[in-house]
Amino acid sequence: MGNMIDGTQAEYVRIPFADTSLYHISDAINDEAWVMLSDILPTGFECGVLNGQVKPGDTIAIVGAGPIGLAVLLTAQFYSPAEIIMIDVDDNRLEVAKKFGATKVLNSSDGKAVENVMKMTNKKGVDAAIEAVGIPATFDICQGIVGAGGHIANIGVHGKSVNLHLETLWSQNITLTTRLVDTVSTPMLLKVVQSGKLQPQQLVTHRFKLDQIMKAYDTFGNAAKERALKVVLTA
Repeated sequence: MGNMIDGTQAEYVRIPFADTSLYHISDAINDEAWVMLSDILPTGFECGVLNGQVKPGDTIAIVGAGPIGLAVLLTAQFYSPAEIIMIDVDDNRLEVAKKFGATKVLNSSDGKAVENVMKMTNKKGVDAAIEAVGIPATFDICQGIVGAGGHIANIGVHGKSVNLHLETLWSQNITLTTRLVDTVSTPMLLKVVQSGKLQPQQLVTHRFKLDQIMKAYDTFGNAAKERALKVVLTA
């Protein structure tokens, strides 16, 4: 329930400051779509798409094809970028990214992601490099592929320090942004989901009852093996 308050899984929850953080939802829309609006969609849109200043005709790269990266992919298409390159080490998630609208996918497990993206872009780099993992390796990829005048939009929650390569970025007019989602985009996203133009329930791959919560955590913890994206719990 925010950065400073622990979350929970329960049938009922007392929400602090509910008057400013809760929204009425329509019974006509699949509940699983609304669950995605609680975190990943506004996070991907605000911290990735808006901070990355994605524009029509842009070439963008999303590093990390997990649920957050895929949320970026879905919402970036509001702005009609010309190319959306999805980068990950999981071929299954890259296949999902293709279905969701990625124009190109790249498996980075060979360590040549920067080299390959630069080939794809005729050595120009991308207009927006969006980091959606939170580890030094993926942040380094973003620094290596961003083009002159471009944006690095960091979404991932980093548990370790990263190296900021100012020695190569300083002359390129690069903008680097960080952000903790504040969900200001939720009313707009609600409308787009209600219209049917955005269907975030596509991100749900597994469903469990609340009394199966340990199995749910095991599934999410072995996401690659289980081919899991988002795991939903029901009462």
